Amino acid sequence: MSVKQYPFYIKSTVILFGLILVCYALYNLRGVFAPIAFSLIMAMLLNPLTNKLEQKGMKKFFAVTVTLVIALLLVGGLFYFISAQIMSFTDNLPALKIKFNQHLAEIHHWVAVNFNISVSKQEKMVTDALSNSRTLVGSALGGVLSTVGFFVLVPVYIFLFLFYKKLFLGFFHEVFSEENTGKVNQVLNETKKAIQSYMVGLLLEALVVAVLNAIALLILGVDYAILLAIICALVNMLPYIGGIVATLLPMLIASVTKDGLSVQVGIIVANAIIQFTDNHFLIPLLVSSRVKINAFFSIVIVLLGGALWGVAGMFLSIPFVAILKIIFDRVPEMKPWGKLLGDEVPTRRRIGKQRKKKESVAEKIVDET
Repeated sequence: MSVKQYPFYIKSTVILFGLILVCYALYNLRGVFAPIAFSLIMAMLLNPLTNKLEQKGMKKFFAVTVTLVIALLLVGGLFYFISAQIMSFTDNLPALKIKFNQHLAEIHHWVAVNFNISVSKQEKMVTDALSNSRTLVGSALGGVLSTVGFFVLVPVYIFLFLFYKKLFLGFFHEVFSEENTGKVNQVLNETKKAIQSYMVGLLLEALVVAVLNAIALLILGVDYAILLAIICALVNMLPYIGGIVATLLPMLIASVTKDGLSVQVGIIVANAIIQFTDNHFLIPLLVSSRVKINAFFSIVIVLLGGALWGVAGMFLSIPFVAILKIIFDRVPEMKPWGKLLGDEVPTRRRIGKQRKKKESVAEKIVDET
């Protein structure tokens, strides 16, 4: 029986329409899907610890419970430390506000003299920009971080994912025919290892970047150096965009708390050195080599994730696109899309034998566990 072949413009239209429907559903149901997606990533990350506890003779229920309690204690300790630093920051907020207003008045005067824009017009422009940014931040944070349900559902979902792990894996094996069992196993194993090693590497990278940021800011004498170092390290997890925010945030605090421009110049130089070290040494050494998305799609994916699911979407976009890339690389019809997402540019030297990539530190940790 011959299969009817449709013209390319019909296929492309159907695919585009399907993608629009998927994005529409993801956006409108972000309150449901965002906690599930975040819980799935965290369950993959915590799975090795659960396996270790089960191997030591602990029953599955208690192994999953102990794993979840340890994870909650670690996250709770981090949030407690950050909140204590923020409380110290808010105590000095009135003085910082006065100094900020002084600097703002100087900037208004400089712009009025050099660009012939009146102060009232500048204030109107700033007010409009702030109102738009509040709407943007509110939509980003309101969908996920401001809802108590997110923090309640995520631990429950993580527990259920870990507890019913074999049930979900069995479902994937039964959905596909027996001749594809080997390929399904390969995709599932590679996806699990890739996400685990990517998340472990990301956490190791954030820890090292936080230490480097703290050392640099303490040497420069920037106030609230530890708090800024932690925030900048967390923001730095967002590819390319995070590095810009990690530079601007300490500069803003330094501009309000310090006189002159020497500290700001020091921050720019220090961040340039840290970003260079991070991109050329830490990421290749620590983060998974299996998750390699090129710069163009990394930026586009992060922006699309932020538009769909806010802050959570920005952090989750890269891991889930990495899953898609692994699937694309294993399906013959989708291999061109996998290559398009990847960061390997074909050259004459790479047409022949490709050099095997060395495993990162995170991949070695995951393989050992």
